[in-house]
Amino acid sequence: MKLLISRRLPESVMADAARHFDVTCRPVTTPMDHAECVAALRDYDIILPTLGDAFRAAAFAEVTMPRTKLLANFGVGYNHIDVAAARAAGIAVTNTPGAVTDATADIAMTLILMTARRAGEGERMLRTGQWAGWHPTQMLGMHVSGRTVCIIGMGRIGQAIAKRCHFGFGCRIVYANRSPKSVDFPATQMALSAALATADIVVLATPGGAETHHLMGSEAFAAMQRHAIFVNIARGDVVDEAALIAALQGDQIAGAGLDVYEFEPVVPPALIAMENVTLLPHLGTAALDVREDMGRMALANCKAFAEGRALPNPV
Repeated sequence: MKLLISRRLPESVMADAARHFDVTCRPVTTPMDHAECVAALRDYDIILPTLGDAFRAAAFAEVTMPRTKLLANFGVGYNHIDVAAARAAGIAVTNTPGAVTDATADIAMTLILMTARRAGEGERMLRTGQWAGWHPTQMLGMHVSGRTVCIIGMGRIGQAIAKRCHFGFGCRIVYANRSPKSVDFPATQMALSAALATADIVVLATPGGAETHHLMGSEAFAAMQRHAIFVNIARGDVVDEAALIAALQGDQIAGAGLDVYEFEPVVPPALIAMENVTLLPHLGTAALDVREDMGRMALANCKAFAEGRALPNPV
């Protein structure tokens, strides 16, 4: 079977793919555009898409009888794929849940600590030669231990973040989620507005897609406490970036830590200019062993399809 890998994966994954499939890998690191997606649907049995590849409804509509029968997405998030349109075209979609959980939760903790304790600002001060030495009121930030943390989206990743905050830092956990969750630590479910108003730290961990688009907008930021910080490790378009900028500029919230952006890879100059904002270049799963695990999981779906077995991770 012909397999297209949209962007090069770790070498161990590429070697495994080559042992089982006739593999083509795009030589660039940018997402597939509409025309590339249309051509791929005509030419390949299986496609292994990555973040941002434009498998929208328009791409499926343009191909009457696609050769492709499986999109084995590399990643847990698949909001770049119109799943309903894929199914209507006779194409299954899979993802890689579980493999990304701990790494993404770790990045959330990195952003919480960096933003609360002004670590990015402090490093910039030191690197530019502006640090004149320690004194008692220098770079005073928020002490994280014992704070109230609001998790928006209590799935695998949300729960992993909550556990780190509770067991590692003694934080009180509140959460906003469509349904209650049974967890092995104290956590209180609340309506979104109440959870936002209660928290010192708000972490966004929902899936992307139409249902959560701009979930965090001007109304949500207005509900937060002025000293609170906001962290996003979900998808960029779950946040109305203009509303976030306005909330920061208007001192409605104290700071933000972001690993994803609404129009990624474009980051608004207004965010870059703010000292109270921590900005990371989508590092959520950027560890070799994690990306290898994700690749193996994506390939397991490809192999199952090729052998006529049930798909391990259908969406």
